[in-house]
Amino acid sequence: MFITLEGPEGSGKSTHGRRLARWLQREGCRVLFTREPGGTILGRRLRRMLLDRRSGRIDPFVELCLYEASRALLVRRVIRPALKAGKVVLLDRFQDSTWVYQGWAGGTDLKLIEAIGRASTGGLEPRLTLLLDLPARRGLARVRHPNRMEAKPLSFHERVRKGYLHLSRRQPGRFRVIRADRPIEQVQQEIRKAVRRVLR
Repeated sequence: MFITLEGPEGSGKSTHGRRLARWLQREGCRVLFTREPGGTILGRRLRRMLLDRRSGRIDPFVELCLYEASRALLVRRVIRPALKAGKVVLLDRFQDSTWVYQGWAGGTDLKLIEAIGRASTGGLEPRLTLLLDLPARRGLARVRHPNRMEAKPLSFHERVRKGYLHLSRRQPGRFRVIRADRPIEQVQQEIRKAVRRVLR
């Protein structure tokens, strides 16, 4: 089972991913929880570079290439072996993030992103995508020390949110939209309910 967590900045993906992983382990599942970019040595190095404000402006197409390189390695070395071993894989961000950030909000051609994405992932798609949704301004207010991506203008983050909601309408069978501007326990219970449905 492959499950991804997506959402705008400050939506709580990492927090809820860790809580979900612990709950699944208590339910008897073997779980791998990782993130993008990350999960490999190359991914962690790219993450530091891409999110470091000292990197300055990076063209969205260059961002696309770097994210997809990290993703290709993560899929081949980490995600597919874990799935083959029977684990539940929880991933904080995947291809949808690139479609939204570099494409919908960043202006890179969406069909190009989809084509490169299929090549880098080998066509791997999540069984379930949990979209933690909240207004961009509210999410950014939760960020204490903004990185290069979080420091982009509010208008960019509002486009990111709209892009995610567009994707969720386009693929309702895969997405579960969950309001993230509520108490953590309430959000987590709704996440677990959505996961239970696909684990049956």
